[in-house]
Amino acid sequence: MSIAGIDATSQSSTKGKYVSREEQLTALATRLSRQRWQDTLFRRTTLFFALFVLAILAAIIFSLLKGALPVFDKFGFGFLTSSAWNPVTHEYGALNAIYGTVMTSVIALLFGIPISFGIAIFLTELCPAWLKRPLGTAVELLAAIPSIIYGMWGLFVFAPLFSEYAQPFLTKYVGAIPFIGALFKGPAMGIGVLAAGIILAVMVIPFIASVMRDVFDVVPPVLKESAYGLGATTWEVVRNIVLPYTKAGVVGGIMLGLGRALGETMAVTFVIGNAPKIAASLFEPGSSIASTLANEFAEASNEIHISALISLGLVLFIITLIVLSAAKLMLAQLDKREGAKT
Repeated sequence: MSIAGIDATSQSSTKGKYVSREEQLTALATRLSRQRWQDTLFRRTTLFFALFVLAILAAIIFSLLKGALPVFDKFGFGFLTSSAWNPVTHEYGALNAIYGTVMTSVIALLFGIPISFGIAIFLTELCPAWLKRPLGTAVELLAAIPSIIYGMWGLFVFAPLFSEYAQPFLTKYVGAIPFIGALFKGPAMGIGVLAAGIILAVMVIPFIASVMRDVFDVVPPVLKESAYGLGATTWEVVRNIVLPYTKAGVVGGIMLGLGRALGETMAVTFVIGNAPKIAASLFEPGSSIASTLANEFAEASNEIHISALISLGLVLFIITLIVLSAAKLMLAQLDKREGAKT
């Protein structure tokens, strides 16, 4: 109801009753007041939820900082650069776990990004119609498998095959290459940093591929059809049309996979070897922040040990924050370059 719709004669018939213009104006004012109240309630409710999320984040940060204070009071920032980890002598350092976390995540992305990209391109550009749905469903089902299943599969199925076939092959043909060869030498045990990175790659591929497929699907068909009409190949369409249009979604999918790799616990714990050391060879066992927390938190009995584990959680939080900030900066630079070209 609006003022313009009110009868100019100041009276109208509603269900057989005559209502004056003043009554209609009063009803309209009441309705507008109720709508403003509802809108205010909705706005404040959503604001509360947003602030509630920020409050939870602040509470997590506060609890991590409070729990990490004892170990930083004792070791200072040398805790971040020390490779010592001995609960018996109460010597703790985060460098081993940081190295294992970063290396396994980098390996996971090195394997996961190209494979995920290939899966997404095939599903959106090359896959026959009869195969697209079952193959897409299979990729999504891989993302639903619990991480402990991946860990058990990695330990009992992948590790024996990896030690029997892949590791001897890498030692023979890649180990002789200067500099790079040092990464692929050592006993073929099947477990270690490289094995953990490959298992993580298998875990993150469904996430990255699903996000990439969804963002590739939102590209307007007219853009791709125009490029094909001009004689462009599939790769040229993907490189010049699809990727520039969906770069934010692609980076988001990669960051989602990286977040899963950084924080993965059980799958890594099964196959990384859980040895607090830094070795030149990727075949050697190692440890990550998440695997160290999973192995030792339940058995930590003194304040320094618990504080060291909480400090590892704080370090993992900071690493994740740095990664997300770097992704935002990269996207901002990409947008800036496109604006300059335009």
